[in-house]
Amino acid sequence: MSNNKTLKDVFDKQKQTNERPSRQEEIEDILQVIGFIVGNEEFAVPILNVIEIVKPIEYTRVPGTPNYVLGVFNLRGNVFPLINLRLKFGIPSAKQDKDTRYLVVRHNDQIAGFVIDKLTEAIRIKKSDIDPVPETLAEQDNLMYGVGKREDRLVTILKIETLLKRDF
Repeated sequence: MSNNKTLKDVFDKQKQTNERPSRQEEIEDILQVIGFIVGNEEFAVPILNVIEIVKPIEYTRVPGTPNYVLGVFNLRGNVFPLINLRLKFGIPSAKQDKDTRYLVVRHNDQIAGFVIDKLTEAIRIKKSDIDPVPETLAEQDNLMYGVGKREDRLVTILKIETLLKRDF
């Protein structure tokens, strides 16, 4: 429940910031993302695509889907696919622990839950601090929007539309 409160605080703060027209130019230059850990890497998705972050709940296996699709889960009467990002990214599976969360994201009318190892923080990155995906990686159907530079680390920003693309 504390994560929902944190998300609400972030949205409230964002709304207040957006209501100040004098900072409009500055605001357009910033991408707000939710950071999370999968394996040893930090990733992020645009905050506007995040519906909810929940602690792990029961899910049902669905036969005939790739190994990274754990199945489907029921969130308040709606059934969504549940995808293990470790397996999707080719990282060995790990046992869920106290930090494991389901990141429920939306792009247009597609919604899915992604199993993440740990939530980090809401991050504001200047668009000028986001490097495009290197050419060598950009050729395949890439999940990466870009790489955000923080003071002490890099954060891989994922494309929601590619992440949600069904290949099963």
